[in-house]
Amino acid sequence: MDPDFKPDNSNIPLPRNLKIDGIIDSNIVNLNIASIVSRWIDKVDINNKLAHLRELYLPYKFNLLLRGSRDGFSPKKFHELCDNKPNTVTFIKVRETEEILGGYNPSIWKSSGDYDQSCSFIFSFKNKNRPDDSILSHVNNMNNALYYSDWRGPSFGYSDLKLAVAIRIGSKSSNHFNYNVCKQEYYEKKIRDIENMFYIEEYEVFQIIRNLLE
Repeated sequence: MDPDFKPDNSNIPLPRNLKIDGIIDSNIVNLNIASIVSRWIDKVDINNKLAHLRELYLPYKFNLLLRGSRDGFSPKKFHELCDNKPNTVTFIKVRETEEILGGYNPSIWKSSGDYDQSCSFIFSFKNKNRPDDSILSHVNNMNNALYYSDWRGPSFGYSDLKLAVAIRIGSKSSNHFNYNVCKQEYYEKKIRDIENMFYIEEYEVFQIIRNLLE
């Protein structure tokens, strides 16, 4: 009966009659997070952090466009695979943490043009197994919703969620972005407690498509 009670939902099973094949293939998030992001996109129970306990909301298929560990982490590869495709969701796994960052872009990505308008939003999860511990931040200034540049990956605002140039770290052979930051400017909330730069362990970009078989 306690209105502030938050149940431990890490082991809640999925509904048995739910068809989940082909919804999302991700190394970062699970179906609970895909469901929450879908609710945010469709503005369904967006203010209810326990809505995910009732049932999964999966009206979209998440088609993978880019996976950093598979395709490379460079901005060039991002633009090759993701430019001019509408309705994309980006998921980012922060290196050496369980933190997940991301954003939804209903418009398209481009290699140049500086800022563009979009009804986009950004978000964060402390842990994929605690989906109630999340932050949703809508754009405040639509004229500065997205930042286009050939030396950036997906970037929301100027630095609200910015992924930048890739370099090699130590003796590792894989590339990682070296100038990533979340500093609140054009979105309503900051999605990280700290504003220092962070490294990426993995990131994925999906194009969402309405599931006609739902």
